[in-house]
Parts: sequence; structure tokens; C-alpha cells
Amino acid sequence: MAGHNITGKRLDAVNTILCLVVPGSMVGMLYVASNVGWLATFAIGLVFSFLMLTNYALMHESAHNYLHSDKHLNQLLGAVTSWHFPMSGSFLALTHQFHHRCNRTDHEMFDYYYSDDNKLVKFAQWYAVLFGLHYLIVPIGSLLAAIAPGFFNLPVFHKARSANKLFANIRGRLVWSIRIEVLSGLIYWVILWQSLNLHLPSVCLLYACAGFHWSTRQYLTHAFTPRDVRNGAIILRAGKLMRLVLLNGNFDLVHHQKPHLPWTQLPQHATEGEPHVSFWKQYLAMWKGPRPNHEPAPVPE
Repeated sequence: MAGHNITGKRLDAVNTILCLVVPGSMVGMLYVASNVGWLATFAIGLVFSFLMLTNYALMHESAHNYLHSDKHLNQLLGAVTSWHFPMSGSFLALTHQFHHRCNRTDHEMFDYYYSDDNKLVKFAQWYAVLFGLHYLIVPIGSLLAAIAPGFFNLPVFHKARSANKLFANIRGRLVWSIRIEVLSGLIYWVILWQSLNLHLPSVCLLYACAGFHWSTRQYLTHAFTPRDVRNGAIILRAGKLMRLVLLNGNFDLVHHQKPHLPWTQLPQHATEGEPHVSFWKQYLAMWKGPRPNHEPAPVPE
């Protein structure tokens, strides 16, 4: 199914089913992990981390308004999947739209550094992503945007090259959308916790596995690619099962070149002869750290 050209009502149905099955399976794993030993919990956490990737891929489709053709159902399904990350779907849409406009610009240049950059800061940022700490920023950022959106107006964000434009649009109706999604998510988690009698350390272990796995993949398809907004990405080599887990997210180059395509259509639009890069080759190269920059910065779109 990962490579089939599913469109229209059929795609709506497939995505809706996935939005029920994937979060439902994550909840089931949280319950089982809360009632077994630590070794079994860790094993469950490994599987849970892959489900998180699929759940995030569904959130990503919602951020592009492709999860469902009905805009209200698209937002609702996006909110449901986002509760399990957890974060606000509207906050994701904001940050992801910024990513598409500013990919490989100075605002998103984490893998390279200029001669006058603080190398300690650049390397700290880079390895924070690889060690999974990037995951923690996302739910905290959603919560701050809901409670105190003015926090992002502090001088530290305006001075940061990576954030001085990212949070400029957190205001008005968007703030209220984030607040509603965060509040509904908190209510959902309270009900879930009380109903299933979840075990906090077990839940934390599962999300630690998921957060590490998700964070390490977030820059994987962009690291050391050409500094070009649309062509600054790669296609990762992946088997059929992994392509299904990622909802064809390994075709990130195609996604950036043609962001109007839903996940089912990405493979067929890949340019013939475009290299498919090994995951492990790319991943291990990232652990060598950021590199000096020798390319001019592209202009944000």
C-alpha cells in the first residue's frame, strides 16, 4: 500500500483508519507497559518508537491539510494524533510551514557553521538533536505557546538565527487554536491516565524511546544536502515495511519539490535515477558533527 496511488475518498478512509489504529495501538502499549517488567517495557518501547514515527507522519499530513479532504475532519484527526505526541497540531502546522519556506537557509542551517559562529553552541545544538533532546522542545513549546505566547517575543528568540522568524506569527486566532488543542489534549490524558491506571515510569520510558528515535530522524533527510529550499533533501533507501511506517517519508526530496502531494503519491513522482541514500551511511555521518559552510544561503520562499 505504501507505494500505491490512493486518492480521494479512498485515501480519506485509509487515513481515518490509520488515525484510529495507530494512536489506539500506542495507548494499548502504554497500558501493557504499565503492567509488565522493565525488560518487557523496554522491548515495547522499541516498537512504540516506530509507531510514533507513523503517528507523526499522520500529523504531518494534517499540517499539509491532506489527512482528510474535509478541513474540519482534517483538523480533528490531526488533533487526535497530536495528543499522542503530545503537542498542538496547529503549532506543528506553523513550524512545518516555516520549515518548507526556510529549508537550508540560515534559519535552518544546523549541519554547517560560519567562521564567526560559536562552535560550542552549534555542536551543542547538533548533538542535542542526535541525543533526542529536540523532542522535549516540541511539547514544551506547544504548552508555552498556549499559556504564554508572549514568551517567544523575548530578545533571546529575536537574536537566534534559527528562531527569529519562526515564532513571529504566534498571535490572534492561532493562539486560541493552540490553547484549545492543548487543553483538549490535557483532558484526554487525564481521562486516559485514570481509566487505564498508567504507570508513570513506564510511560516515560516508552516516550523516551519514541522521542530519541523521532528526534534523530528529524534532520536526517536534510543533513549535508545542497543549500536549496526545494532541493535540499534526499531520498532514503527503505524497504516496504519501513516505507509504510514512515508513510513514504523517506521520499523527503520529492515532498519538498512537490509539497502538494499526499503521502501515497510520493514514490511515483521521484525522478528516475535519483540516488536513494543508505540510512546508516547518512546517520553515522551526522555523528561526526557539523561542518564548515562553503555555500551561499538560499533566500526563504
